[in-house]
Amino acid sequence: MPSKTPIVYIVSDSVGETAEFVVRAAASQFDGGNVDLRRVSHVNDVSVLDEVVASAREESAIIAYTVVVPELREHLATAAAAADVPLVDIMGPMLAAFEQVLGERPHHKAGLVHQLDDEYFRRVEAIEFAVKYDDGRDPRGLERADIVLVGVSRTSKTPLSMYLAHRRLRVANVPLVPEVAPPDELFQLERRKIVGLTIRPDKLNLIRQERLKSLGLTPDASYASPERIAQELEYANGILAQLGCRVIDVSDKAVEETAAIILEYAARRK
Repeated sequence: MPSKTPIVYIVSDSVGETAEFVVRAAASQFDGGNVDLRRVSHVNDVSVLDEVVASAREESAIIAYTVVVPELREHLATAAAAADVPLVDIMGPMLAAFEQVLGERPHHKAGLVHQLDDEYFRRVEAIEFAVKYDDGRDPRGLERADIVLVGVSRTSKTPLSMYLAHRRLRVANVPLVPEVAPPDELFQLERRKIVGLTIRPDKLNLIRQERLKSLGLTPDASYASPERIAQELEYANGILAQLGCRVIDVSDKAVEETAAIILEYAARRK
């Protein structure tokens, strides 16, 4: 029998991204990792909280919340307790810990983390950079990049570029294809700036087959053939050896795991 998919209401007086991230991380620790998320953002009225609690009770759901306005927090806690609805305070314990260490009261103002500060603009700049210099579009941007990702098709270069951009790193990526020589600018970079991505042939074969299916093509096209994959990986390994760069095997890694390795590498480099 398939396991039940839990329902979780994400309640926030801001966007709710923090609670959603925590909920998904927790769900991943269980078989399947499935969760039905219902995000209720920018809450500023207790009537909305009452509606959420009523729905959660009816559906045997959990409520996870990042509400910082005291009146809303207290009302939600009281209403959930009265309705016997499981309630998880994502923000509260951390606020209390900061208050204890700093000896001062929090502002209790929603959305402060999303204000337009320098960090926000650096993130936007990095995202624009990743889009502009994706897939080797303009090799002139390689010198300006913090990290340059290099690898064959379907080694998660673009998703990694965007993920790292959200961490304020300017990332460019260059595909390695036997028929197309890498740009000269790549070989002029500091090798510490370059990260090569490699993958097992069997894993790449499965990924490419799924890609072909999603495009409505037959999975036996040369793009996913073992012979073509072997040729590309052999070529790529030669280029990576020539570059002398850090190489990461992404075969069994999620984008977040590979990104964490690159972020640690970039921090040590600095």
